[in-house]
Amino acid sequence: MNDTVNPPISGPVFLIEVTQIKPNPNQPRRDFNEDQLRELANSIREFGVLQPIIVTKIERETPTGTEVEYLLIAGERRLMASKLAGLERIPAIIRNVSLDKERLELAIVENIQRVNLNPIESARAYSRLQDEFKLTQREIAARIGKSREVIANGMRLLSLPQVIQDAVAEGKLSESQARLLLMIEDIPKQQALFEEIIRNNLSVREVKSKIAILKNEAEKAMPQAGDMAPVDPETIALQRELEEALGAKVKVEKAGASGKITINFHSAEEMYGLVQRLKEKHGSIPQGFSL
Repeated sequence: MNDTVNPPISGPVFLIEVTQIKPNPNQPRRDFNEDQLRELANSIREFGVLQPIIVTKIERETPTGTEVEYLLIAGERRLMASKLAGLERIPAIIRNVSLDKERLELAIVENIQRVNLNPIESARAYSRLQDEFKLTQREIAARIGKSREVIANGMRLLSLPQVIQDAVAEGKLSESQARLLLMIEDIPKQQALFEEIIRNNLSVREVKSKIAILKNEAEKAMPQAGDMAPVDPETIALQRELEEALGAKVKVEKAGASGKITINFHSAEEMYGLVQRLKEKHGSIPQGFSL
């Protein structure tokens, strides 16, 4: 039960004392299954650590000389299991990363590539790469080896209410079901359907059917005249660009030459994140935006 390796890492391997290795503060995974850790520890006792961990070397000057320690970049499960197995040293590949920002970015990317994260953990890691390191979704996709659509769809999960995000992280709700819930803009109706999914263990097909009924009801309730005009293909393309840049659901409505742009959020934290991104790109909140 070793960590998933994607892609393989090569380089000189050193045996480093586990006490010299500091945990990675940027590990996207927050929860570690105790039973799986014990299984991995048993495997390590029998076969050893089959895949080296990745660390970066940190040297500090002290009154008595130079103090050396290592910061973990990838392989926290292997490090934890090795300590559990009683190992004093662990095989490691040392990456020379000098700048703190580069080290943090590399740590996040390595962990996304090498660890089976749940969808919410992955989405938060993508969001951090976008917010802290100013990477576009295409740049994140290139670093991780996934399509831009996968990154965009993953980040959209963070616009769901926290209770739904928690259900996805805990495996109570699938990523496909969660993405379907994003189609419902009415929060009370979204919450009601979420509760029905959990209560009745609805399949993806059943969820799609429920959403189709809700959308049909919403269309019948909409005013038939004097409202916003249909959105043209060019505006739809711009809407998608906005969603990619902000990592949130965006709605564009037009009435002749004017109209409005609405950005959806589901928590104060998400709202402040959106405001910060807009300020960074424009210096202030552009006119016509509704949060």
